[in-house]
Amino acid sequence: MSRKPSINVILSLVLLLLLIVENYANITEAPTPQPQPNKNSNRPPHGTTQGSLKPQECGPRCTGRCSKTAFKKPCMFFCQKCCAKCLCVPAGTYGNKQSCPCYNNWKTKRGGPKCP
Repeated sequence: MSRKPSINVILSLVLLLLLIVENYANITEAPTPQPQPNKNSNRPPHGTTQGSLKPQECGPRCTGRCSKTAFKKPCMFFCQKCCAKCLCVPAGTYGNKQSCPCYNNWKTKRGGPKCP
């Protein structure tokens, strides 16, 4: 005499098997990579914020800063002096000093700007 399993037992086993497979799929599924925000999107260029340069980087930055002036020697002298103290050089050849308060606020004895 053979015993046939009831329909309810078979359905229960199938459902249990489906739950096990679904649970296993959720465990082994790799997480979807999330896009990372661009770390540099709101940052000014390297070397244009106070303290972001190394002393050996002052020469090339000052060369760029003083590239359009007719007074290259004094510009380079004071730019390098300011860069050595502040460790930054504002971007461009003129202005933009707000990015480096030390560079911007260093004044001569007469009250004029010390840094070009």
